[in-house]
This record gives sequence, structure tokens and C-alpha cells, in this order.
Amino acid sequence: MAVAPPSCCLVAFPPRAKDGLVVFGKNSARPRDEVQEVVYFPAADHEPQSKVQCTYISIDQVPRSHAIVISRPAWLWGAEMGANEHGVCIANEAINAREPAAETEALLGMDLVRLGLERGSTAKEALDIIVALLEEHGQGGNYYEDADSCHSFQSAYLIVDRDEAWVLETVGRYWAAEKTTEGVKCICNQLSLTTKIDAEHRELRSYAQSQGWWTGEDEFNFSEVFSPADEHLDCCAAKDSLEKQEESITVQTMIDILRDKASGVCIDSESFLTTASIVSVLPQNRSAPCIHYFTGTPDPSRSIFKPFIFVGDIKLVPKAQSPCFGDDDPAKKEARFQEKPDRRHELYKAHEWARAVIANDQEQGRQLRKTMLELEKQGLAAMEEILTSSEPLDPTEVGDLFYDCVDTEIKFLK
Repeated sequence: MAVAPPSCCLVAFPPRAKDGLVVFGKNSARPRDEVQEVVYFPAADHEPQSKVQCTYISIDQVPRSHAIVISRPAWLWGAEMGANEHGVCIANEAINAREPAAETEALLGMDLVRLGLERGSTAKEALDIIVALLEEHGQGGNYYEDADSCHSFQSAYLIVDRDEAWVLETVGRYWAAEKTTEGVKCICNQLSLTTKIDAEHRELRSYAQSQGWWTGEDEFNFSEVFSPADEHLDCCAAKDSLEKQEESITVQTMIDILRDKASGVCIDSESFLTTASIVSVLPQNRSAPCIHYFTGTPDPSRSIFKPFIFVGDIKLVPKAQSPCFGDDDPAKKEARFQEKPDRRHELYKAHEWARAVIANDQEQGRQLRKTMLELEKQGLAAMEEILTSSEPLDPTEVGDLFYDCVDTEIKFLK
């Protein structure tokens, strides 16, 4: 059974989070050499009976898809994490379960993240869409760009809006979900739901009984029933870090947690690296905009979190997008991944230089990181002004926001 990458997804609600804000975050742990890109897709209308090609399979398209911004491994269609124009954020975790994940190509967990964002205007609506697609099409296929071995996993999701969060955990086509509206919540690379289940597959318990995993007499505990027999269930480092916060949780708090290598939240191991990160702030006051901060580069402790706000006219950011290989992409050909093209985008290449300097030149690296954090601090302060302003947001002032931040970072690194 493949080792699930040790990512983590977190959310904090008021009053644990500051000033009526919901704060969401994820570190995406993936194979060390994988490139993630940040891509914006505007809302779109689609022809009746049209199809949408996901990573491995095509499914029926809907009449209209919402505007989304996502961070994704550059070889696949779906997303590791992202947000939509309605203030819905979704991130997923690869997990192992008692039932092995299917290697047969179907929907990937990352495909379901993007489909939930494109089609759901609330967290609950996104949840319903994901489980309906899961039950119809199943999940399966290689999670990595690897021709030598198929790494397949089950999936867990953190689905959040301004009012509530849903933890959704899946095993094959079966699933269970828990709703949260207060405190903090975290999911990592193992099952976490226990006896509090607010929604579930109609045949979940009978299936567990049919497999001999549950007698029907004891209280139904999802993690105990469906986790691998040899897996030790414990708290993840991110959950510990979040719960230990004594003061109100802010965007900066979440960024600091995601940067913490000592605790194991920020992964930098022989096999895995935190290849991208996100922090989103969702004001419960609907007159204030949601703000989403993406790194678009590996290792949040050496990256800048850059803000994005949905408005009507967003300037695309090709410098944070990987080259497109079209139908010649080895990920799209049968007998997949026979080659591994260079998927590095301009921001990634500039950041490679910065990571090398920080790692190899103590003094220059210290100065470089100090300047990077100062750039980030300026962006956070400007976004705080927007959140606390009584004036309505001027869309013309933020349509270029993420573009300008990426452009400034690249110029600085060069």
C-alpha cells in the first residue's frame, strides 16, 4: 500500500478566529520534484449535453460553472486546493483505508475538489455534488506522475464557506461527513471521523457489516471501522498547533503554522515536500470580500503568500502557470507518463534560485528571506485595510492583484 503524502488542511471559526473571520489553510505535500501552478478559470456557460474531460475520464458538464482559482499539480486537471467566487474553499487529503484504493482510472480526489468548486455555491452544496459524482463515477487512478508504479488513494476533504465546514471522508464510493460551525478543525492523511456523523452513504453501515468490519452491535465509529488494521490513529501536528494557539487565530497565525518544519506541518523529507500552500480568509460579514493567499511555489517557509480576490475582470497570470503541452502531454496519452516534461513556470524557476541561496549562503539567505517576508507583510497589511474598510471594494483596484504580486516577486528574485 502506497504511503499517503502527509498534507494537512485546517480551518478556524470565530471566536477562535479573529474579528468574525473564518480562516482556512492547507499545505500540499507531494513528490519533491512536482510543480504546482495557480490557475484562474472564469465562470462559464456550457452547451447542453456537453462533456468535461477530467484527469482520466470525461463526465457530463453542467450548464454553468463558477469562477474558481486553484493550486494544482501541473500535469492533472483537478486541484489540490482552491476557492470559488461564492466563498467556498475545498482541499483534499490522500488517505489509506482498510479497502485498497482502485487503480482503475476514474475520478481522482483532486478532480472532485475542482468539480465541487465549479458547481457548488455553498459548502453543503459542494459536498452534495462531490458525493453524487463519487457514487456515480467512483474514484481511482494514479495520484502521481509516475510510469513505474500506480499510487492510488482514498480521499478526504475539508469543504468550507463563511458559515460552516464539512469534513468528508471516502472509501471507494462510500462516504461519511461531519459538519462544524465553531472552534477549529484539521484533517491529515488518515481517517478522522469517529461517532459524530451528520451525513453518510445510505448503505455505509450495511457495507461495513457485509465485509465483517462492524458487527452492528457496537457504536459505529467510522475511523475504527474503515482504517487499516495496522494504522495508529493519532492527532496530526497541524491540529495540535492550531489548538495550542492562545490568542485569536489570524491569517498570520495560519501562515506561521503552515511554515513550521519543527512540528512536521511543513514537510521537507526524502520523498515529499510541501509543494504549495494556501490560506484563505472568509469574513462572515458578506459585504467584505474573501481573500485567498497562494504561494505557487514549494516550501512555505521560503515562499511568499500572495493575495487573490474575486472580481469581475481578473488579469490572468501566465507566469504562475506551467507550459501547456496539449494532446502531446504524456499525462494524456495511453501508457501514461512515459516521459516527464519540464513543467516549471517562470515563478517556480525564479523561486528555485531563492531556495538555493537561502539553503547555501547563510548571510545572503538571511537577507533574502527578510526581504521576502517584508514584501509579504506589505501585502497582508494592504489586505487588512480592505477587510476593515467601510468603503465598498473597487474591483478595478484588485483585478490585477495576484498578477502584480507574482510579477513583483519574480523581479525581486531576479
